[in-house]
Amino acid sequence: MATPITSIKKTEWTEEEVQGEKLAELQSLIAEQEQALSKILEITGELNDAGVIDAAQAMVKAKENLTKIAVDQASREPVTNAINHLINVSGLLTSIDPDVTEKLVKSVQSGLQEAELYGQNEQKIGMLDLLKSFNDPDINRAVKFGMHFLKGMGKELGEKE
Repeated sequence: MATPITSIKKTEWTEEEVQGEKLAELQSLIAEQEQALSKILEITGELNDAGVIDAAQAMVKAKENLTKIAVDQASREPVTNAINHLINVSGLLTSIDPDVTEKLVKSVQSGLQEAELYGQNEQKIGMLDLLKSFNDPDINRAVKFGMHFLKGMGKELGEKE
C-alpha cells in the first residue's frame, strides 16, 4: 500500500518567475495574433499621421475646460427651449393614434397635389362659388374637420391650469 499524504507543500513563485510566466503568455498571444496586431498598429499609425491622436490627447488633457464649455452651451436658453419643445412634441406624437396620423398625412399630401394641379388657374372665385363649394362632400368634410379641430383647440386653450 502507498503511504498516506500527511502534508501539502504550497509552491510559492518568486516575482521573477511570475513575470517570466506572464512574458511567455504575452509572447504566445503576440505570435497567435500577429495579423490583428499588425492591422491595429497600421490603423494607429494612420490616425497619428492624420493628427487624430494628438487631437484626442489634447481633448483628454483639456477635459475639464471642454466639459465646462459643453455644460455652458447646453444650459443656454435656446438649447433648453429646444429640448423642452422636443419633449413636448414627442409626448404629443406618442399620444396620437398612428392610424390617425397616417390618414392625416395622406390627406395633406392629397390636398397639396390637388392645390398644385389647380394652383395655376387664374380664374377668380366669387362668393357664390365659395358657397356652392360647400355642397362638394370632400370640401364639406375638410371644412367640418377643420371646424372641429378648432373647437377642440379652443376648448383646451380656454381651460385654466
